[in-house]
Amino acid sequence: MRNQTKIIRMLPAIAVMAAALVLFAGGHAKAEGVKTGDPAPNFTLTGADGDTYTLEQYKGQQPVVLEWTNHGCPYVQKHYNSGNMQSLQEKAVQDGVAWFTIVSSAPGYQGHTTPEEALKLIEKAGSHETARLFDPTGKVGRLYDAKTTPHMFVIDKDGIVVYQGAIDSIPTARIQDIEKAENYVETALAALKNGTAIEKGTTKPYGCGVKYGH
Repeated sequence: MRNQTKIIRMLPAIAVMAAALVLFAGGHAKAEGVKTGDPAPNFTLTGADGDTYTLEQYKGQQPVVLEWTNHGCPYVQKHYNSGNMQSLQEKAVQDGVAWFTIVSSAPGYQGHTTPEEALKLIEKAGSHETARLFDPTGKVGRLYDAKTTPHMFVIDKDGIVVYQGAIDSIPTARIQDIEKAENYVETALAALKNGTAIEKGTTKPYGCGVKYGH
């Protein structure tokens, strides 16, 4: 009886410890995110070309687009197999935008590649991105709370996030829907170029979930 009473008295403390452990474990992988209108969180990542890229170095210099990708995702394939993403990249880069395609797929998960594999994919697709950046730990993806591939972010010259969300308005994997959709990224970049307001600063992203792993 004495031991049973002792155990009962210990139960609240055990419950508190268990809750603390759950919070600690969950906190390790917790997404942070950024609000439209806030400064874009800085990061440094290595590109498929072997160079190191730091977001801060573009502040005051040029706008930036961040595109989360996974070449095995049918939603990503929709925009690359049609040439839609490459066309958007090319026009943006010609207008002085730095375009970074980010791979946050963990090793062993769909979309993860070696630099050599990434360079072959870029060449095969005819991509016009400034660089393909690797985020195998998912640290940057979670920093931005990137949820899907694709998930798009537009950052203005002053380093402010002015758009985040879907690439366009029709959340399907069908190529034929591209022509009917409003391209949110194109609209946001055009507004930046013309110095006009971006009406839709945040939309719901669609696609495959980012393969962060554990």
